[in-house]
Parts: sequence; C-alpha cells; structure tokens
Amino acid sequence: MTPDPERPRLDARLVPAALAAWAAALVALGLGWGPGAVVVVVALVAVGVGVLRRDRRWAAGVLAAGACAAAVGGLSSSAAWQVADHPLRAAAASGSAATLTVVLTDDPAPVRSSGLGGPRVVVRADLVSAQGGGGRWVGEGDVVLLAPAEGWVGLLPGQRATASGALAASTRGDLTVAVLRTRGAPREVTPPPGVQVAAGDLRAGLRDAARAVLDDDPAGLLPGLVVGDTSGVAPDLADDFRTAGLTHLTAVSGANVAYVLGAVLLLVRLARLGPRTAAVLGLVALVGFVVLARPSPSVLRAGAMGAVVVLALALGRRRSVLPALAATVVVLLLVDPALAVDAGFALSVLATGALVLLAPPLVARMRERGVPPGIAEALAVPVAAHVVTAPVVAGLSGEVSLVAVLANLLVAPVVAPATVLGVLAAVLAPWWTGGAHAAVWLAGPEVSWLVWVARRCAGVDGATVSWPGGTVGGLALAGLVVLGAVALRWRRVRLVALAAAVGLLLVFVPTRIVPVGWPPPGWAVVACDVGQGDALVLATGEPGRAVLIDAGPDPGPVDRCLARLGVRSLALVVLSHLHVDHVGGLAGALRGRPTGAVAVGPVREPLDTFAQVQGRVRAAGAPVVGMERGVVLRWPGLALEVLGPVHPSTHVDGEDGSEVNDTSLVLRATTPLGRVLLPGDAERSSQDALLASGTDLRAEVLKVPHHGSRSSLPGFLVAPGSRLALVSVGRGNSYGHPNPSITGLLAGTGALVRRTDESGDLALVPGSRGPAVVARGDPLPDPRRR
Repeated sequence: MTPDPERPRLDARLVPAALAAWAAALVALGLGWGPGAVVVVVALVAVGVGVLRRDRRWAAGVLAAGACAAAVGGLSSSAAWQVADHPLRAAAASGSAATLTVVLTDDPAPVRSSGLGGPRVVVRADLVSAQGGGGRWVGEGDVVLLAPAEGWVGLLPGQRATASGALAASTRGDLTVAVLRTRGAPREVTPPPGVQVAAGDLRAGLRDAARAVLDDDPAGLLPGLVVGDTSGVAPDLADDFRTAGLTHLTAVSGANVAYVLGAVLLLVRLARLGPRTAAVLGLVALVGFVVLARPSPSVLRAGAMGAVVVLALALGRRRSVLPALAATVVVLLLVDPALAVDAGFALSVLATGALVLLAPPLVARMRERGVPPGIAEALAVPVAAHVVTAPVVAGLSGEVSLVAVLANLLVAPVVAPATVLGVLAAVLAPWWTGGAHAAVWLAGPEVSWLVWVARRCAGVDGATVSWPGGTVGGLALAGLVVLGAVALRWRRVRLVALAAAVGLLLVFVPTRIVPVGWPPPGWAVVACDVGQGDALVLATGEPGRAVLIDAGPDPGPVDRCLARLGVRSLALVVLSHLHVDHVGGLAGALRGRPTGAVAVGPVREPLDTFAQVQGRVRAAGAPVVGMERGVVLRWPGLALEVLGPVHPSTHVDGEDGSEVNDTSLVLRATTPLGRVLLPGDAERSSQDALLASGTDLRAEVLKVPHHGSRSSLPGFLVAPGSRLALVSVGRGNSYGHPNPSITGLLAGTGALVRRTDESGDLALVPGSRGPAVVARGDPLPDPRRR
C-alpha cells in the first residue's frame, strides 16, 4: 500500500525519551533510590556516547533519552531517598501517636465503608509539621489521612488543618511518607484560597441547577460528568457505571478538557479567526476549566493531556501531536515524579496516545469501507481508548468488563455535548439562573441516556469476568491485546474473529442474560451470589413476589439476582443487622420493585448506617418496621419466625464488629421444602443465648452464620441437624471465609456444604429425599442432587 500523501506521518523521535524517563522514575520509586542512582549513571553514560557519536540522527535520540532519564531518574532517586530517610517514616513503622499539620492537595475522597464507625474519607496532603514519637519535625512530605467524613468532607485543596491519630506505614508505591488514622474532625482549619472558593461557587451553581431541572440520577451525574463532582451520584448508579466500564466519565480527564477546548476552537473556526487567536482563547478556556474543576494534581494532569491533542491539531501541526505528548510526559514527571506510579497518569497517557496513534488509522479504514465521517470518529475513539487502557483497568480491578466497548460506543455521541452544556451551565449559574437552567435542560436527554445505558449494560448477567489483578494481570492482558492486533492484520484471522463475534452475539450473550434452566422450577429459597455478603430470596407462593433477607454489599448483584428470578415485588425486606455487607445493596433491591416494608431488629446501630437505610427506604416509598423475638409472619407458601436475638443489647459500640453481629436477627423460614435456619452474622454470644434458652433450632437447611467464620459455636452449628448448609461468601475475600474448620465440622455431620463463591447463585428445589440444591449454571436442575 502506498503512503497517503495527505496523511502526515507522526514524529516519534521524542517517544524513547519519554519512555526512558518514565522507566527511570519507576525504578527509583519501585526499587529504591539505590537502583535509581544506578539508572542515572547509565543514562549519563548514554549521554556521553550520544555526544561522541558521529551519526547525528542516532546520537540525538540517545542523547535525548539519556538526558531525560538522567533528569527524571535523579529527581526520583532524590525524592525516594528523602522519603526513606524521613523521620516520620520510623515513627509510622512503630505505630506511634502523632499530631500532623498538613495542607490538603486534593478533595477528600470517600472510601467504601465496612459499616464500622461510619463513612470515612481519604485525604491527600503535604506535611507542614509533625509531633509524635518523642519528637517534632518541620518539613515536607506527602501524607495520607484516613478520617471520618464528618468534618473533613467539604474541605478544599490549599486549606491547612491539624489532626491527631495513630501513624501507620504506607503501603503505596509512591512517595507517601506515612498514613495517619484519625477519628476526629480537623482543627485549626484555615480559609481556602480564593481560586478554590470561586470554583466552589461555580460547582454549587451547577449542582443547584441540575437538581432544579433534572431527575435524581441525571442531576447527580451531570456535575460528575463535567467536573468530577460525584457527591450526588447514588451508590448503585456508581456501581453500574463501574460494571459497564463507564467510570472514567465521572473523573476529570483529558477528554473533558478536549471537549471544552474543541467547542471553543470550533467557534473560533466558524468565526474565521487566526491560529494565534485560537491559541489565546484556547488557553483562556483551559485556565477557566482548571479553575472550575479545581486545580488539584489530577486536574492539572488532565489539563495538560487534553491541551496537547486539541491545541496541536487546531494549529494545523498534526506531526507535532506525538512530540507534544512525549514532552508533556517528561515535564510532568519532572514536576511530580510520583506520577510514574499513578494509575490515573498511566490511563491519561494511554488514552491520549490512543487518540493520536490508533484512532486516525481506524477512522481512515472505516471511511475506506464506506462508514460516514462522523460515525467513523464516534466509533473509533472509544474503541481505541478502551483497548489501550483495558490492561491497566484489569490490573487495578481484577476483572474485565465484557460490555465496556458496547457501552462506550453507545454513549460516545452524547458525552461531548453534555460536558460542554454542563460547563456552560456552571459558568452562567452565578449570574443568570434562567440561562443555567436552559443549558441543563438541553443536557438532560444526553445525561439520561448515559444513566439508561449504564443501568442496562450493568444489568447484563456476566457483564464482567474475573482476571488476575496487579502487574502480572495487566501485562498478560496487554500481551493478548498486542497479539490480537497483530493477528487481525491477516484477512483470514479477521473473518474467523468476525464469525466468533457473531456466534457470541447469537449464542453466548442471550444465554448469559437469561441462562437456560434458571430459575429452576419450584424454587423456594435462593442464596444470591453477591460477593462478601448475604442476600437470600424466599418465595412467598405468589407469582413474582418474594421476601428478601439482607441485600449484600452492593446494589448491582442483588438487583440482577432478583431480576433473574423474575421477582417484580417484595412482600418484605429483612435486614438482619446494620453492617454494609448486608445493607449496602438495599437501593438495588428496591429499585423498581414495590415493597411492603423493610424490617430491622430491635437494635438500630450503627446510627449512621440506620440513617442511610431510612433515607433509601423513604425514597422507595416503603415503611421501616421493627422485628423482635416471637414475631411470626405468614404468606401462602412461606412462614417466617423470629427466634433471636434472645437478649438484645440496648446499646452497642458501632465500631465493634462482634457486638453488631450479635444483634443479628435469627430467623427460621418454613417453606414447602422444609425449614431453613437464617442466623445472619450471629456470633458466639448470641448463639450461646439461643442454645441456653432451649429454642427449637431444628431445620433441614442451615445458612451458615457470618460467611463461615470461626466465630460460631460447634454446638450451634450441629443443633439444627441440617442436611444442607449454604455459605454466602465472596470469592477471594481477605477474611479467610469460610474457615476450613467450620466447613469440615458441617461436612462431618453428613451435611452437604455449598458455597456461593464456588457455585454462584444457589437454589433450593424439590428433591426425592427432601430439599436439593441447584447452582445456576448447572446443565439442568436435577431433583436427585442434594
């Protein structure tokens, strides 16, 4: 094929220099300052060789790579040495108490709560001074604070604050000196910088306008889409975005900057203004967006990446795009060497590189095959970005989304207009409320489409598959991507791949959405595979109606499990106790399903979790009711009896997991297949009280307490005399559940032990000798199995 004279070749001469600089920083941060110093010496030798070589072209490349590696490696090694020698590091290793004065460098970010001690945030900051471990230090250093959300949420980058707590060594591979775990609110908080106040006003105006015009989900999503403000995004919607591979849309990235600058430059072109005017207006728009999104390190990085592509292309210098990207990488690493190990930095660079290297050839090939120009770009850009970033995402999450490419293709046409309209609304809000509302109204259909696509794609059963996490998993997927790209250069391979894709669409996808033989006929109880948590569905004998015991940790899995079972309404939802692995998925269970009531036990702690439950239940239009020992509820095909707790405490320590577990409701369900004992997470104290009270615990099926942890009494486990034992547990959980001694004890009684982490959803069905268990994915429900 002859080269296209109208398609300029990319200048890749600076790419080796950027890669060498990045590698030098990785060595220094990953292996220590000693190996980093060795890399610097090698790089300086390469510089000397480049100076002495007569071949100027070859020498220039070696000289550039060596110089960049030496500069970035030297700074990274120096920073690594300072961290290793930092006095606070020794205090952190011993777990000393300390008081730190810090300056925030980013917004406090929420972390997934374990249900103990309330919601918490992670705060990244620069150290100003520290006191603890018998000493006081004044100096610099990156620190991370794990703090309660109350008092810390709302603080802005640039504010100084003081906090006390226990130090811990950092497990991060960057330049973090120490981690401070604090339980209190910040003290001696200084006012935020003026630019941060301005940004806060603009962002608040966007949130208010969105809430005034749009429904809840689109209103919460629009600020996240525009400026990364996800405070209004519901947890279940955030989970759906993650499953669908759309989480990148709610984080400020180079794409946000590219959309804004692209809109500005399009207006410049329509006005027939010159390149210099375009550059000036583009720079003004860039600075304005950085202020709106708040100038944190991640936003500045995104600004640099987005500006590289748009400005270089707008100025008509396509060959300079790749050198600009490489130079930006080197400059950012010189400013902040810790970016070398930052996943967001890697994703930004890879996505930007995909736009430069992969998207144009894909667009050209599509056009050659008759694809219209606008559609070709809309298809090529998300495919290219997803393919190159998939290995990093897989390494971080330990899973690969099978619907991500489709989801990104579906939303690609609406992301840019929604982002630009959202920015316009934020700019207008402080001065012209009507104009801001009009911009939000115009963005409404686009944002609602994003919500619809995320919900539907995440609802596909098997939307994600497990993949080895970490560096090994990422490199393995990267290797497969490269092999696939090389193999697709041959026509026969492309034809085979096309046939395989059609086969997957016609056979695999439908069976994953509606698995053959599921749900099995006559099911009475289903233990849903919701990961490390509990969610059990009890048939009431009424078509499409069931009782749900607990909802798992996340909204998506329980929602999909109920949908697979055809459950359209819930007679009752029982929350055995208020830990997040039992209540975190409540919003997903209630989504679109009329619910009679949500029941909780006599103890309503932790209080913050109970308040969250009340809010979600009110939003669903259902009441919250109490349940206690002795209550019996009946439906046509189900009876539910509350056996415990026998002696409910009047107060528990919200941070003591065992005490909260012992407040679990202990239930016994009577079904057409027999009795099922459901003890929640009840531990030794509650179990001992039940045994001492003489309560009849006999049941044909036992839901093993607390995911099979060793906190159960042997006498309690054998008292029911169960023939089946169901363990609801997450695959690869860090708690060691289920404990081998517990499963061994149950197996020794003759009970069949089945686990959701091994078999997925488990259903109890009629069998020739009583209840039998069928796992989703079994070829056919076999009533003889047990």
